[in-house]
Amino acid sequence: MNNEILLSVRDLRTWFELRRWGFLRVGFVRAVDGVNFELRRGEAIAIVGESGCGKSTLARTILGLYPPTGGEVLFNGQRFDKLGSRGMREYRSQVGYVQQDPYGALPSFMNVHRILSEPLLINGVASKDERERRVRQALQEVKLTPVEEFLPKFPHMLSGGQQQRVVMARAMILEPKLIVADEPVSMLDASVRVEILELLRGLQRAHDLGVIYITHDLSTVRYFTERIFVMYGAKLVEKAGVNELLHNTLHPYSRALLAAIPDPDPENAATFREVPSGEPPSLLHPPSGCRFHPRCQAIIRDLCDVEEPPEFEPKKGHLVACWLYR
Repeated sequence: MNNEILLSVRDLRTWFELRRWGFLRVGFVRAVDGVNFELRRGEAIAIVGESGCGKSTLARTILGLYPPTGGEVLFNGQRFDKLGSRGMREYRSQVGYVQQDPYGALPSFMNVHRILSEPLLINGVASKDERERRVRQALQEVKLTPVEEFLPKFPHMLSGGQQQRVVMARAMILEPKLIVADEPVSMLDASVRVEILELLRGLQRAHDLGVIYITHDLSTVRYFTERIFVMYGAKLVEKAGVNELLHNTLHPYSRALLAAIPDPDPENAATFREVPSGEPPSLLHPPSGCRFHPRCQAIIRDLCDVEEPPEFEPKKGHLVACWLYR
């Protein structure tokens, strides 16, 4: 990993307008609301949070699938939303996407050879020999060998782990600089998850890739990423290196996420863990002030419920949006 900035996200907002009966404006769902971070070339980061906090919307905005409502995303110093149709095609060829559901991500009417050849054809790789070389190389890199055995197979003929390997091969086929992995192991058996994460980590290191790993499970990130960003209510509330965040957790919500990790030790099965009551905030009508304050036990009255906290840096490189550290 080097210090070159590959991706820069600045005050990014992705809002979705809601209308009643097709014309009466109800409001906006603020799915991503003022997100800032940078990703260095060759670095893996994890964006962690509950379902509905905006993680997947953030990923799809970075992929260019959703247009940003405000702010900007810079890739290699250029705003992707200002590139035009030709520039967007080039941008998307440099960003690979690993989806959550491998079976749903793969077209059932295509075999593996065609699934992997399609992106090459769309992006103008005219040489049949070059396409064949890349397809075979991609399958070898994701350890689907012997290659000849997998090329004619259709998705329904593969196991869940093999399907996810094909998804990863497709994400790598255009030799991208960035991989966005949206819950890539949540639908796989526990025995397969470590293999897939180790494979993704190996590809990242071999090709000096930037990786954005989206997950709700903090137990997997320590083996895969350099930094963790905790997301709540469409905002990033804590950012730090993996070891720093796991051993010196600052934000009350981050502590709740850690407390929710299952403990495999049966002697601790009856141990009571204090987790916040209530539900995540509505992104249509988010609460005033800190979005976690309705569920927080450490609330500072007349501050947390009134004014949104800025980012504080109580320790170098450890940022937290919480009034407790003002």
